[in-house]
Amino acid sequence: MKKLLLVFAVFTMSFSVNAQIETPQPSPFSKMEQKVGLTDVSLEYSRPNMRGRTIFGDLVPYNKLWRTGANKNTMITFSDDVTVEGKTLKAGSYAIFVTPSEKSWDVVFYSDTENWGAPREWDETKVAAKVTAEVYPLPMKIETFTISFDDLASDSAVLGMMWSDVYVGVKFEVPTDKVVTASIDKAMAGPGADDYYAAARYYLEADKDIKQAVQWIDKAIDMTKDEPRFWWLRQQSLIHAKAGNKDKAIAAAKASMAGAKEAKNDDYVKMNMDSLKEWGAL
Repeated sequence: MKKLLLVFAVFTMSFSVNAQIETPQPSPFSKMEQKVGLTDVSLEYSRPNMRGRTIFGDLVPYNKLWRTGANKNTMITFSDDVTVEGKTLKAGSYAIFVTPSEKSWDVVFYSDTENWGAPREWDETKVAAKVTAEVYPLPMKIETFTISFDDLASDSAVLGMMWSDVYVGVKFEVPTDKVVTASIDKAMAGPGADDYYAAARYYLEADKDIKQAVQWIDKAIDMTKDEPRFWWLRQQSLIHAKAGNKDKAIAAAKASMAGAKEAKNDDYVKMNMDSLKEWGAL
């Protein structure tokens, strides 16, 4: 009898294991990776749905700490030190908590990322940064809670959060200029044509010293004159135009367009033609 019961128990346990069914999570996990300037930013969170419910002021109460999603804490990771609304966040990972109200949210970056929901005991020493962000009404309903990286620039982005009919954005800034400037300083100890070109283009795009950009781009073009690169000549024309050197800008644009035509690159042909028209050369 004991042997029979043992066999039945083993059979029942085996059937239970084999009968396990994997089903979708009601709040699916999401992971995003975004390069902002030269900084790697990643985000992990779970995404609940409205399902006909009233969200803010009901499912998510006003003036009460919320985990900013579902399941395990929403977590953001920065590869470099960043600033959030002027407050420094060291490189590393942070849980994101919010306290919503009708017109604004308090957004907290919390150094302990291992909670499910709000921590049982809130520790102010773990608050790395706290900012207040305005609530913007949306003209439509967003069924699934969504966090995004918006308004991407070379030195900043906005962490956007939207659900139901509201959007909240928190701007953060990354140390792109500091990193690039250090890289340029190091490269200029023994620069090659690529270094001069990269430095000049960055100075153009970052709206830095245009006279320095002129010197660097002219040096890069001179060093590659035996094998001219039409896309470099395009940048030379833009840099000289910004510096007020119209004749040199036109000459560089014509050279770039000739090279682009030979390479059958219609995009660069059009960009140069547009510039030449703007500068009164066509």
